[in-house]
Amino acid sequence: MQFDPKKIKFLMQQIISRLKPYLRWLILGITLFFLIQALKSHWQEVVTIRLDDYGWIYLILALIVTLAAHIWCGWVWFSILKEFKQTVTSQWAIIVFLKTNIAKYLPGNIWHFSGRILAATAANIPFSVATVSVIIEPLLMAAAALLIALLTVNSENWLLQLTSLVVIFAIIHPRVLNPLIKKVSKSKLKKTATIIQKKDVFQIDNYPVRPLIGELIFVLLRSIGFLLTVVALTTINPSKIILLLSAFSLAWLLGLVVPGAPGGMGVFEATALALLREDFSTGTILGAVALYRLISILAEASGAGLAWLAERYFYK
Repeated sequence: MQFDPKKIKFLMQQIISRLKPYLRWLILGITLFFLIQALKSHWQEVVTIRLDDYGWIYLILALIVTLAAHIWCGWVWFSILKEFKQTVTSQWAIIVFLKTNIAKYLPGNIWHFSGRILAATAANIPFSVATVSVIIEPLLMAAAALLIALLTVNSENWLLQLTSLVVIFAIIHPRVLNPLIKKVSKSKLKKTATIIQKKDVFQIDNYPVRPLIGELIFVLLRSIGFLLTVVALTTINPSKIILLLSAFSLAWLLGLVVPGAPGGMGVFEATALALLREDFSTGTILGAVALYRLISILAEASGAGLAWLAERYFYK
């Protein structure tokens, strides 16, 4: 009996495509079960958490820093478009980015991408350029988060860290990134019927150094927001700051890349708890991840509101 490789490949693709929606719900269910079990075992620690005046100040600072991170990320998207030789303003890019960012919590986790592409094409940016600009951004985010995690992790295996860093820089090389962008763009945007794909395919010619540095700053700002949230709940030893930055970067990275709830909800919280429970009380980390999720949503909602006001009254 002979097997046709093409038929087997097609069959496997069909099976994976049918199981993919259930895989997302399975991952979400596992992470929520883990969090519920942790909360059930340590709820008494959580309810004893009290915020003093300084704690509220730290939470407000965490909100401001997180909002600043999203505004900065809008500027990074602007810098990507500028590298692609598009004549747009930073105000326009930041407003579009903030207005569409909140849509990532909608089911499907693609509507913030499609919203930016629609806005970009309406601003006379070629579809291929708009698509690449929104696809390269999360890829560079992931590279930046992994880079920070590797640089801050306390490990004696420096050779493994160095090898990992080399792999990261190789992945974002145009020769590797262009095929990856093409593949991801098809999988992410094929569900969006309002977008008409063109035959021309835009590719990256230069190594994306400036956007990568921009995403590094973005992830660092998000890490500082989480750090301030933890400080609002408990006093931390300065030696634990690097640990918190590393754990946040890795948890945020998994929330970005693992197929689960929109916005990484559940995956981030479960990973942060698993990474930090040995160095901090479980109740403190549970409270911190819950508060930071609320702060993140408030920051994104505030950003969308500010963008709407700016577009209506200041930027026309």
